[in-house]
Amino acid sequence: MALPPGFVDDLTSMLGEAFVIIDADRLATYDCDGLTGWRAQPACVVLPGSAEDVRAVLRLCARDRVPFVARGAGTGLSGGALPVADGVVVSVARMNRILEIDVESERVVVEPGVANLDVTRAVQEHGYFYAPDPSSQQVCTIGGNVAENSGGAHCLKHGFTVNHVTGAKVVLPDGELLELGGKAIDGDDGPDLLGVLVGSEGTLGIAVEVTLRIVRAPEAVVTQLAAFASVDAAGDAVSRIVAAGILPSAMEIMDRFTIQAAEQAYRPGYPEGAGAVLLVELDGVSAQVDEDTAAVEALCRAAGAFEIRTASDAAERALLWLGRKGAFAAMGRVSPDYYVQDGVVPRTRLPEVLRRIDELSDEHGLRVGNVFHAGDGNLHPLVLYDAAVDGQYERAKALADEILAACVEAGGSLTGEHGIGVDKACAMPSMFSERDLEAFERVRRAFDPDGLANPGKVIPTPRLCGEVPGPYRAHPLERLGLAERF
Repeated sequence: MALPPGFVDDLTSMLGEAFVIIDADRLATYDCDGLTGWRAQPACVVLPGSAEDVRAVLRLCARDRVPFVARGAGTGLSGGALPVADGVVVSVARMNRILEIDVESERVVVEPGVANLDVTRAVQEHGYFYAPDPSSQQVCTIGGNVAENSGGAHCLKHGFTVNHVTGAKVVLPDGELLELGGKAIDGDDGPDLLGVLVGSEGTLGIAVEVTLRIVRAPEAVVTQLAAFASVDAAGDAVSRIVAAGILPSAMEIMDRFTIQAAEQAYRPGYPEGAGAVLLVELDGVSAQVDEDTAAVEALCRAAGAFEIRTASDAAERALLWLGRKGAFAAMGRVSPDYYVQDGVVPRTRLPEVLRRIDELSDEHGLRVGNVFHAGDGNLHPLVLYDAAVDGQYERAKALADEILAACVEAGGSLTGEHGIGVDKACAMPSMFSERDLEAFERVRRAFDPDGLANPGKVIPTPRLCGEVPGPYRAHPLERLGLAERF
């Protein structure tokens, strides 16, 4: 189905011709997010410049029952920003202003298109930083972080996006502006609607202003790298550190294959012959950091570390982190395509799940690189394949799905920070009961009764999963007879 007659003209009159994209070549830029195996071309893309612009666009979509998908930088890895065919992509790229820096209240107010790292850059002269730090933090946006409840290496100690959002202004699918929370610590009375919004993956509305909590920079920061013969040994070191009551700000593990890719790309100088490296970062009061640094080194030695390095300055710390932060991109040097999975397992089950990943890699004949947040068991296996070879994408997808199943079977979850999106929607019944999914759908309908906001994501549907429609599986657009729209 095409857009309703006059719809694009109305958009153009509201926003201006420069901010309404209908040219097929330009639309191709928006046909996927970072999960490139899923693609769909929208009917148009709009670039609103203000909250009022967003309200006007969503009112028009509500009037004509046109589905829409919000988009930040397009760095998501679950297909959460996959467009709806014949729908609208609402890009917040132009809404990139930092509106207020309130150091006294330890708050920053931003528009959704502000890049994650730019928040820290804006407050570091005051001795503060913004803690959630996805690997894509130089380009990913706060709006996208809010949608996915993004994490990052340093969320082990400091918490995820939801722990740092104290307020938001949200445009609901009918164009109404809803204000939640603010600068106060306690937030609003009643139901935690702000908590419902964060991590809702764009299915409830579009955040147009976000109030963030910033954190005082620590007195001391120490980054250590420990090299081990195997991932099991590195995992043992993590268990020992946690059992000792030490809480690092970050603990990250990379396996041999990922280390080699990072060395080719960035030359961080990781130890030769390492089967795994463990990055541990400690921050806080100097005396405590010094004590914990010595303890971590001893615990790593006891777990079999054959080399331990401690960064001597900020430049060396950045170099140690460069390989980890750039691990995904480094895979582009060793494989034309890769499929990133995102599952969580209990720390005690890490060794067996990683061994299962090795088995699945052999069974499917595809290489897998492992890099993960070891402190909270959040795995990010990278399944390498060549999309130009018939059948390899399907094998990669099957392997990634089996890895996810192994995480759930081990008592873990479907996602740690990348979200469900379209990629994992069909796996939702493996973790949630039908009653759970019905509750999710009721919440979604309370915000979006017509099912226009990011349809086809998160909740499994017959179109995606090949299932017989049940009470929760029929998406609102399907019930309206508009299934062909998405």
